[in-house]
Amino acid sequence: MSSSYRSRIQEFTAALDEQTVDLKALRELCFSGMKGKGLCGYRVREAFALCAGRDLYAQFVRELIIQPGIAKASLGVSREDVTLEDHVSDQEPFREYQLAQMVMAFLCSQPLNPSPDSRWNTYFKDNEVLLQIDKDVRRLYPDMAFFQRATDFPSQLILDPQNVYETLRRRVEQTTLKAQTVHRNRSGVTNVSSPGRSLTLYPSSEYAVLPNGCEAHWEVLERILFIYAKLNPGIAYVQGMNEILAPIYYTFATDPQEEWREHAEADTFFCFTSLMSENRDNFIKSLDDSQCGISFKMERVEQCIRPQYFSFRWLTLLLSQEFLLPEVIRIWDSLFSHRERFDFLIPVCCAMLILIRDQLLAGDFTSNMRLLQDYPISEVHTILSRAKELQDDS
Repeated sequence: MSSSYRSRIQEFTAALDEQTVDLKALRELCFSGMKGKGLCGYRVREAFALCAGRDLYAQFVRELIIQPGIAKASLGVSREDVTLEDHVSDQEPFREYQLAQMVMAFLCSQPLNPSPDSRWNTYFKDNEVLLQIDKDVRRLYPDMAFFQRATDFPSQLILDPQNVYETLRRRVEQTTLKAQTVHRNRSGVTNVSSPGRSLTLYPSSEYAVLPNGCEAHWEVLERILFIYAKLNPGIAYVQGMNEILAPIYYTFATDPQEEWREHAEADTFFCFTSLMSENRDNFIKSLDDSQCGISFKMERVEQCIRPQYFSFRWLTLLLSQEFLLPEVIRIWDSLFSHRERFDFLIPVCCAMLILIRDQLLAGDFTSNMRLLQDYPISEVHTILSRAKELQDDS
């Protein structure tokens, strides 16, 4: 460990050990980054709420995943429950309204019930969201194996062996329509058979679901995003949120302190929720052309190429797809700790363009698009320094 690194740790320790934390001084420390300790600004900002939030998150898991899973197993009333004989006897006169109530309960419990208030209708809509989340989180950062590995702290609420309810994993498995093999034999009979185990939804073992009793890190992210979508029906889930969530979770889940790793899921949920409260306008299509929407922000970055070709992804996903995960965390340290927070993202994007200005001017449309969608500079310190110069000069 170098002396400069030890010095940085001592500075952070001293700042955090103060009875009253000087947020301005802490932001300045975070802006310069902290190797392996990313997102310090967010951690400190949200730390006061995390302990209480962990119990609240466990309640969300019970109410939005476990209880609906139990309810789904018991949805429906058997046809025998609404027969006439069960409600007619010599001692008790037949009550027509009771029979009508039982019939209505039976009809409302049917999967084909078109009523928007039907629990099945809600279940199917949730499944559409869940399948999109599942697809996106499985392929997070394919260049690193972290998200496919098993977490050391799986959710005990979900993996309790006594539970018989439908988990998110089972919902995905049961909802996905698997391909069928159709062939005709010599007699002209057409046979339809389900594929063997080798033909699954995700044929690569890299994306295979872990055995019962284990959870991959991507499954934790799936649960967080599903709960967020249920709690925020106005925005629900939009592709790209997984890219915002991943660096936050990775930071908590790889923390050297076991306590932070153990509660990484709940802590990540609340940090992500807080972050989305400031960044959610970028994901709401109806706000695209407003002053707080993504189109307005893209115009501020416009250079020699129309911004929708590159800056939409840069701004919406906070550059999370332009760099490797450690570099993303380093950029976010500066972004979250800056006094203007997301407004500082504009100078960062402009700095990225200025640093490759000569290449852009010399290239044609195709080469420039390739350059902007696969940004060539990986030294984020250079980008951040240039961005700060641009902001100081403005």
